[in-house]
Amino acid sequence: MPQFKHFPLPDVGEGLVEAEILTWHVQPGDTVTVNQIIVEIETAKAAVELPCPFAGVVSELLVEAGKTVDVGTPIIVIDTDPNGEAAPVNGSVEPERVPNLVGYGVKAVTAKRRARVGAPAAVPASAAVSAAVAPVTVVPTPPVVPTPPVIAPEPETAGGYVPLAKPPVRKLAKDLGIDLAALAGSGPGGVITREDVEQAVAPAAAPVAVAASRGERRVPVKGVRKATAQAMVDSAFKAPHVTEFLTIDVTPMMELRAKLKDSPEFRGVKLTPLVFAAKAMCLAARRTPDVNATWDEAANEIVYKDYVHLGVAAATPRGLVVPKVRDADQLSLRGLAEALEQLTVTARDGKTTPADMMNGTITITNVGVFGVDTGTPIINPGESAILAFGAIRDMPWVVNGQVVPRKVCQLALSFDHRVVDGQQGSQYLADVGALLADPSVAITY
Repeated sequence: MPQFKHFPLPDVGEGLVEAEILTWHVQPGDTVTVNQIIVEIETAKAAVELPCPFAGVVSELLVEAGKTVDVGTPIIVIDTDPNGEAAPVNGSVEPERVPNLVGYGVKAVTAKRRARVGAPAAVPASAAVSAAVAPVTVVPTPPVVPTPPVIAPEPETAGGYVPLAKPPVRKLAKDLGIDLAALAGSGPGGVITREDVEQAVAPAAAPVAVAASRGERRVPVKGVRKATAQAMVDSAFKAPHVTEFLTIDVTPMMELRAKLKDSPEFRGVKLTPLVFAAKAMCLAARRTPDVNATWDEAANEIVYKDYVHLGVAAATPRGLVVPKVRDADQLSLRGLAEALEQLTVTARDGKTTPADMMNGTITITNVGVFGVDTGTPIINPGESAILAFGAIRDMPWVVNGQVVPRKVCQLALSFDHRVVDGQQGSQYLADVGALLADPSVAITY
C-alpha cells in the first residue's frame, strides 16, 4: 500500500529555529527523486535550496509559499510507493526518519516556541519522535551532484506564458510588488533579470503628480532583515563602541595596484582597493591581536584567535549579509582578491550558505563603493572590531611642504572597549593606514 512520508523543515544552519518558504519547485502529482531540489527557503542567514530525501510522488504541500514555519514542522508529504493501494493522506501518514543529505541534516529541536497563528499543525510529538527510536531501514542515497541554479516555473497566465526568473529575482519582484508576467525578460532565453525588475519600479516621468496615487507600502520584517536588525541592536547596546577616524594618502597603494594589474601574476583578477585594505587588516592584526579577539560573557574570558576569518559586509536585495573569508590571513594578495570576488558574487546572487556567515573574527565594510567618505560602523556580534573603508578621492595634500593633488581615503575603526583599549585601537588603525599609505611597510611585519 502507499507509503506517505513527511519531510520536516530541517535546521540548515546552527541553531536556526524557523524559515520562510520562498518557492516550491514541485506540485502535488509530480514525481521526485532523491536529492532533487524541491523547495527554496529563506532563513535568518541565507536563501537555501533543499533537496528531497525521498523518491516518489508528491502527495501534498503542507505549507504555502510566503509562510514562515518552525524547524521540525512537516512541509511536504511524499508517497514513496505510489503504485500501492490508495489511502487517505491525512489519515495514515507513517512518520519516517529523514535521511541526512549532503549539506544538512535534521536536528532535534528542544526549544519550545509559542504557536504561530495560521501555522500548519505540527505532527503529534509521539509520531515525530517515534522514528528516532524505532529501527528504520534507510536505503543509502547516492552522493549529491552540485545542482546549478534552478529557474523555477511560475504559474501560467491565461495565454500560456510562463515568466522565467531566478529565485533572488523572484524574491525582489515579490518585495517590490512587481508582477513578473507583465515584464519582458532581457536575459538569455527571455529570463527576467534583476535589472528588468528594477526598471519596472523606476518612477516614470509625469508632468503632474496625482495626489490620489501616492500612499504607503508595508513590508514585513523577516528573514535577513529581521536577523540583521536584532543583531545590530544587540551589538550596539551590549558592546561599548568606540570609533576612531584616520585620513590617509593612498597614492602609493593605487600606483602599486595599477602596476600589479598589468603583471602576468594578476591577469584576470579583479584587484580592487578593498583587497589591499583587507590584506592590511590581516597584517596589522598580527601586531594587535586584541582586535581579532572575542569577549565571552558567560565564561568571563577574552578569547584570542590565532586565525583571521574576515567578514565582508555585502549589500544584497535581501538585506545586509556578512559572509566570511576563512583564514584570510593565510591568503596571498591574489588569493584574497579571488576569495573576495567569489564571496561578493555569491552574496549578490543570494547563494551564501549559513555556514559561510558564521564565526567571523573581524569585519570590513566598504562604504566607499557608494561614494561615502566614512561612517561609524556597528561591530558584528561576536567580534570586537569593524573597519569602514571610505571612498578614494583626488584631494589637495601637503607633500614635502608643497600642496599637491593626491589620492586620499578615510578609515573609521569601531571597536569593543571591553576588549580593545584606546591605545590598542589607535595602534591598529594607524598600522592599517601605514600599510595603505606605503605598502612597502608590509615587509617589516
